Formats: sequence, structure tokens, C-alpha cells
Amino acid sequence: MKPRSLKKFIYLSIAAAVVTIGLKFIAYFKTGSMGFFSDALESFVNLFAAIVALILLHISEKPADKGHEYGHGKAEYFSSAIEGALILIAAFSIIYTSIPRIINPQPLENLGIGALFSFGATLVNLFVGLTLIQNGKKHKSIVLEADGKHLMTDVWTSVGVIAGILVVKFTGLSVLDPIIAIIVALNIVYAGYKLISRSASGLMDAAIPQEEIKQITDYFDSLKEKNIDYHSLLTRQAGHRKFISFHLLVPGKWTVKEGHDYAEEIEQHIETMFDDIVTVTTHIEPIEDPKSFNDIGIDRLNYSDKYDAK
Repeated sequence: MKPRSLKKFIYLSIAAAVVTIGLKFIAYFKTGSMGFFSDALESFVNLFAAIVALILLHISEKPADKGHEYGHGKAEYFSSAIEGALILIAAFSIIYTSIPRIINPQPLENLGIGALFSFGATLVNLFVGLTLIQNGKKHKSIVLEADGKHLMTDVWTSVGVIAGILVVKFTGLSVLDPIIAIIVALNIVYAGYKLISRSASGLMDAAIPQEEIKQITDYFDSLKEKNIDYHSLLTRQAGHRKFISFHLLVPGKWTVKEGHDYAEEIEQHIETMFDDIVTVTTHIEPIEDPKSFNDIGIDRLNYSDKYDAK
């Protein structure tokens, strides 16, 4: 099954970033608020991150070739890692520019108009962020989901900034403005950490989620009444593609063709269990041979032998 191109959603993210940059910088220039400035700077990060996501999504959608026989799916993890790094840079820039304003607070102007422009940008990010998250989960794309969650972080950031600016408007405490900006920055730091952490997990060949592994093992358990068993189940996730391998134990009296045909049937069933792309690899063994039950890991060692060697 050929994966569906998801680039159109990234184009939507780029368009949203351009629109919100304009609206938020109008809010900043109208008011001189560091809160609005921090919010606008995050939208610049959104734009750069979306462009990077588009490039790496294009790479991840390339078919397997001689140099990358397992495909290019892991390119998606680089996208979310870069996006996380950009978020951290923006956060520390906000903190750096806000500290002097705490020491020397500046009066703010036109806060009502600024809040109105910022609210318009927030609505744009809310719509696009929810769209990206929904389609990221649907298509198992970490690029879309990461970009969508980043935009939702921006939404909550903007809501906090608008609320804080309104407090400044009604209290006259200008020192609250840079404090709000720093709180926003700390929230952005957490979002960046989460993105980088998730990318690192993917690049380290993390297994598919436990609930999905249970779906597979429950299916295998249902075959035992037919004198079919399994072991050495190994899984990993690479972007929108799952890799699943296992040893299938079948009656030794079966012909090679019978074993192969049954393995094909099982592989096809597992592939239909999930919405994303699945690559299944099977090794067939005779169920009557006790040696067939020895679990073999990625290094082709019997686990008991490996531990005895230690």
C-alpha cells in the first residue's frame, strides 16, 4: 500500500504561520508589549519549523532504494527534533529580551487593539493545529502531529499572553508584561523538550506501542488451537511504517508450500490490523522441535546463551 502524501497539511501550516506572523507583529507594534513580541517570535519559529517539516516529509515519502532499503521514514524524526531545537532557541531569546524590561518596565499602548489582533491569530492556529493533530494521528505521521501540537502550544501561549495583557491594561502594572513573556518562554521550553525526547525515542528504534503489540499476541494466541505457535516477536516504528518480525512454528509434516502459504495469510492479516504501513517478516520453524522455541534476539543469539556468557 502506497502511503498518501501529507504535504498539503504542511502547506496549510506554512500559510497559517505567515498569517499569524502578520497579525501578531501588528499587535506588538501597536502596543510595544514583550508578551506580544514573544508570541510573534514563536510564530516565526512555526514558519521555519513548517518549512523544515515540508522538506523532511518530502524525504520521508520517497520509496525505498538501494541505499535505503528500509525506506526513508525516519526523516520525520529529524523534523520534530529540529522543530524542538527551534522552539528552545525562541524560548531563550524571549527570556533574554524580557529581563531588561523587568528591570526597567515600559508603558504600553493600544492594548485592546493588540489583544484583538492576537486573538485573530489564535483562532487561525487553533483551527490549523487541530487539523494537523487529527490527520497526524490518522496517518501515523509524527511530523504532522508534532507541528499540530506546536501550534496548540502557541494557542495556549497566546491565550495566556492576551489574558496577561488585559490584566496589565486594567491594573497599570507594566512589569507584568515581561514576566508574562518569561512564563510563556518556560512553557515553550517544555514543549521543545517533549518534541526532542520523542524524536530521540524514534531514532533509537523504539518498539510499537504496547497496546498494538497486544493486538498481535492476542491474534497469535488464537492460533494455538490449530497447533500453530510463535516466538521472537520483534517490532520497531519508523515514521509512519511499522516493522514486525517473528518466528512462526507450524507442524513439521507440512510441505514448504503449506508453511509459506499459511505464513502469507498471517502476514496479510497483521498488515490489516493497523491503519499505517506495515512490513512483516516471518521465519518458519517446525513446532515439534524443542530448539524451535529458543528465542533469538537481534544478534541471532539464544537469550539463555547470551546471559550465560555474562
